[in-house]
Amino acid sequence: MWRYLKRLIIGRPLKSDDESGQSLTKFSGLALLSSDALSSVAYGTEQITAVLITLSTAALMYQMWVALLVLVLLAAITLSYRQIIYAYPSGGGAYVVARTNWGEGAGLVAGGSLLVDYMLTVAVSTTSGTEAITSALPSLYNYQVPIAIFIVVFIMVLNLRGMKDSATFLVVPVYLFIFMIVFMIILGGYNILTGKITYHAYAPLNASVKGMTLLLFFKAFSSGSSSLTGVEAISNAVPNFKPPKRKNAANTLALMATILAVFFAGITFLSYYMGIIPGAKDTVLSQIGVGVFGHGFLYYVLQMATALILAVAANTGFSAFPILAYNMAKDKYLPHAYLDKGDRLGYSNGIISLAIGAIVLILIFNGKTNLLIPLYAVGVFVPFTLSQSGMIVHWLHHKEGFWPGKMLINFIGTIISIMLVVFLFALHFGDVWSYLIIMPLILYMFYRIHNHYMQVAKQLRVKNANSKAVIKNYDGSTVIVLVGNVTQMTHDAISYAKSIGDQVVAVHVAFNSDPEHEKRNEAKFKKEYPDIRFVSIHTSYRSLNDPVLRFCDVISRKDEEINYSTTVLVPQFVPKHHWQQVLHNQSGLRLRAALNSRQNIIVATYNFHLNN
Repeated sequence: MWRYLKRLIIGRPLKSDDESGQSLTKFSGLALLSSDALSSVAYGTEQITAVLITLSTAALMYQMWVALLVLVLLAAITLSYRQIIYAYPSGGGAYVVARTNWGEGAGLVAGGSLLVDYMLTVAVSTTSGTEAITSALPSLYNYQVPIAIFIVVFIMVLNLRGMKDSATFLVVPVYLFIFMIVFMIILGGYNILTGKITYHAYAPLNASVKGMTLLLFFKAFSSGSSSLTGVEAISNAVPNFKPPKRKNAANTLALMATILAVFFAGITFLSYYMGIIPGAKDTVLSQIGVGVFGHGFLYYVLQMATALILAVAANTGFSAFPILAYNMAKDKYLPHAYLDKGDRLGYSNGIISLAIGAIVLILIFNGKTNLLIPLYAVGVFVPFTLSQSGMIVHWLHHKEGFWPGKMLINFIGTIISIMLVVFLFALHFGDVWSYLIIMPLILYMFYRIHNHYMQVAKQLRVKNANSKAVIKNYDGSTVIVLVGNVTQMTHDAISYAKSIGDQVVAVHVAFNSDPEHEKRNEAKFKKEYPDIRFVSIHTSYRSLNDPVLRFCDVISRKDEEINYSTTVLVPQFVPKHHWQQVLHNQSGLRLRAALNSRQNIIVATYNFHLNN
């Protein structure tokens, strides 16, 4: 049943040879990897105005100057990540750059920040998409959290189907949004020129607003920088592009940055010119849409396009997180399960982990985008700072091409991003303090995982590769068979044990619930198998594991003294249908787990398959 349901939802398995068919072109790559960055224009301007309005409506004028600084940072980020694409085409982005140039610790901080940030990407995107839906349909306002969780699950399933299916699906919402925003900006500009939209700005651009401080300005800048999240995703996913991979990835990044700059500048200008004030239940973009299109058909198309791209913007996280997790697992800082590809050639474990993390965040923050944004920005700009400063080190070591100019770009990006991180912590500490707790815990986890893999490798390594392998010989073996009632399964298990062991011991655990029954069972066993030693262990605590472990420990110690090996054979029957498993206790499973803790005992399972 589950297999058929999986095929219906995920699709048929793909051959490894089909992987080239899953690669991205510039057209599909823009749809798959730019949705997060492009969608951020739906809330970037709003985050700026939400800070400035706390002073006065006249302070909204400064959104234009804040936007200009954000565009300068966008240019630095774009040029920097183009360099990273060409210098480190294996993917991994900031993690690989920081680890290569600054060392293990810096790389893990960058990698851990990005892993959390991609979870926040999914959470922010889906909650923002939900807010766009509830702006157009206020009756759904109280159902924001369930709607956001449903969107996360839907995008997860879409990604489990593979990159090709994901990109095909995303083409429509991404390019519909691009068309609607371009149309809105052009029509808005035309309406301004023709006088259909009148000037409602609360202060001219050269005005001096009473009470405005540099601190408030940079607080607005740090909030507006959320518009730049997602720009790094393409540098993390270079291996997913068609050859030439680096060129296609770099061109896709340049195209995405150009579109993002035009959108952010256009929306911020319209917001300023029309005197838009952010509202609790009506987004800035929604109000601009009403001002340009009215409450007609085009407004609802805009809202639908916005909701769709905000929802599918989560896909950027689903595209980048698994590859980053793969790179970190390859370096033994995450479980090796993240190295495995699923039926559709995607890193399924990474995709599912990301979805679970995002859902947890949505529940913790109750689906409120404004609570997630500052932490979201920190997760982006800490790795960006490390990667940009790392690229400075890279150019000092690899003096390729016009390296002084490239290093200058990275230096500018480093300075601005350091300032931004400082502002985020200084001005939004109440929203980002959890980063200072989360990151040490994540780093501790990375080091524990890495240490485990190093210890495993050390213990599995051949002691002396040049010497002849030493074969450990045993003079004999004892097989302990766990038995219940005398059944066909017991008969088959005893027969198998006799074929592999010099001595066979049947062990039965009696719970004293019916002493007469236990006596009859023991007599029946001895009559059936007179040549097999039968041991009945009585316990008053209804525990199977403890008495069996104690008995096996005694036998194994005696066997070690005479150079014998000890094998414990656990018989179990296997139902024909998977659903029938729940009808039986799993004592054999629990017992094997307990026995696995014993270093000097070999644990084996005898499966008895049922026909119906």
